[in-house]
Amino acid sequence: MKTSAGIYFKDRAEVQKRRRTEIFFKENNLFHSVAVALLIFCSTALFSCTAARFETAPVSISPKAEEKHSGKVAEKPEEKPASKPGKEKHAGFEKFKGDRKGILASWYGPDFHGRPTSSGELFNMYALTCAHKEYPFGTKLRVVNPENEKEVECTVNDRGPFIPGRDLDLSYAAARKIDLIGPGTGHVVVEPMGRDLRYVKYIRYGASNGILTIQVGSFKDESNAKRLKTALEINHKNVYIIEANVGGAQYYRVRIGKFNNKADAAKIGNALANEGYNVMVTKFEQQI
Repeated sequence: MKTSAGIYFKDRAEVQKRRRTEIFFKENNLFHSVAVALLIFCSTALFSCTAARFETAPVSISPKAEEKHSGKVAEKPEEKPASKPGKEKHAGFEKFKGDRKGILASWYGPDFHGRPTSSGELFNMYALTCAHKEYPFGTKLRVVNPENEKEVECTVNDRGPFIPGRDLDLSYAAARKIDLIGPGTGHVVVEPMGRDLRYVKYIRYGASNGILTIQVGSFKDESNAKRLKTALEINHKNVYIIEANVGGAQYYRVRIGKFNNKADAAKIGNALANEGYNVMVTKFEQQI
């Protein structure tokens, strides 16, 4: 038989047990809330640090460092040339119709395959490209062989030919399209169709004060430098080659002119860049 005192102490024990349980859950809920808040804070901080790490702009490679490792002159956009009126641009291609001309064409292939062209691209004898003395790099030409009415469209990415009397050098692939491989040379009709604007370049400045010059290319192979010099001399004066030792490696730098200020150098540099040459204005060094 339970006494009233026993019932009282049992009920009191039950109440105390319930209170301890409530306090336990309250403390655990508080701990859980603090833990969640701490986790969110840490995640946010980690994300911010990660974002700051990967969203920063990449550091530019200096022209000298780029030239040292690749042998090519890097480009720095300056001011984009204005488009000419009456021409239509689509996705980097400027459409226009040029005058049709009858000229003497030849072709080149294995001897130059894999070597740099005047535009800086490596010559691929199996690509539909060509060399011309005047058309800007990137100009697309329609070339027709009047003897068989066969035609091909090819892109100017090189200067030449250097044999007097010849006006156009087709790649092996382009010449094959119009059956010019066998004869070697032949009269063709050319018509400009437009220009790939990716060939338009912009000036980089390695220097902007003092006596300046324009560098168009830098090569480890002297024959490549001499070929670019010959190409530039078709339309430009005061082209020269200067030797430089960079990290124990010998380079042959193709340069143009001597300028008293940045404005004079930029005038010639912009014309060269618009033509499609890689251009860097740098300090003039006296040749020994």
